[in-house]
Amino acid sequence: MSNPPKRMPVILAVDDESTNLQLLRQILQDRYQLLFAKDGPRALELAAKEQPDLILLDVMMPDMTGYEVCRRLKADAATSAIPVIFVTALTDSNDEVDGFEAGAVDYITKPVSPSVVKARVRLHLSLVRLDELKASRLEIVQRLGLAAEYKDNETGLHVIRMSHYARLLATAHGMDEDDVDDLFNAAPMHDIGKIGIPDRILQKPARLDADEWRVMQNHPTIGADIIGSHATGMLAVAYDVARTHHERWDGKGYPAGLKGEDIPLCGRIVAIADVFDALTSVRPYKLAWSVDDACDYLRSQRGLHFEPALVDLFLGQLPAIVEVKEKWAER
Repeated sequence: MSNPPKRMPVILAVDDESTNLQLLRQILQDRYQLLFAKDGPRALELAAKEQPDLILLDVMMPDMTGYEVCRRLKADAATSAIPVIFVTALTDSNDEVDGFEAGAVDYITKPVSPSVVKARVRLHLSLVRLDELKASRLEIVQRLGLAAEYKDNETGLHVIRMSHYARLLATAHGMDEDDVDDLFNAAPMHDIGKIGIPDRILQKPARLDADEWRVMQNHPTIGADIIGSHATGMLAVAYDVARTHHERWDGKGYPAGLKGEDIPLCGRIVAIADVFDALTSVRPYKLAWSVDDACDYLRSQRGLHFEPALVDLFLGQLPAIVEVKEKWAER
């Protein structure tokens, strides 16, 4: 069976001068499917209907300027993600500022250079594909995290709540914004290793005996093996979270008996978020604890199970923690 033809990216070119549109056609027609509009209203109509991959937009047009078109595109959820490159004879730096404030990703000055147009279009389409790849990878990771919940007595709301708790704590700790996002997106993977635990143990409606508990303690290692080791990025965080979220500050945790700051920060944060949610949620073998009782437990475990400074930071975020708990409560 032959492979289906590769989809050509769609570019919408907008300019009130036909000669400019013809020039863009000559430059781009070999590699891209092209749409054309000669005014703002038609551009908005085509953008909403055809969902182009990128828009080349003139600034100085009658009735509606390119700036206004761009602002309307960005205000509409259906078109806000489409990258816009202004193609204009305006060269003042203030004009560029106005364009970027309207939501454009780049500027090409007239008269256009074919090589510059091709390079800028190729660059921004590659960035779109990169964003799509990142979003797809994130969705796969999140769905793998949910897969563990199908085998467990916990619900998908558990991973949502504890991920939000982890984000609040990481932010309070002063973690970089990108690292906070990585942790928030990796946290749902913390128990992915439970996929490898027998159902008779995982779904037992009572406390585990000693032999069953030894089997259960394998799930962090199984989870790390599933995710694999990565040098950087969200999957690297997910690996550390899965592997270390049951380690203890005093070194008495599992599976490796890591102690203190030998435990990665992401593992120390998720340990608190996970335990707090487990305590304040119903389980087959226990009722939900009150928030006050769970906080007292965290205080009692400062320097034992949990890093003292992180416990204090977590308790300092209690109003936001309770808000998350109520928003994502089991119904």
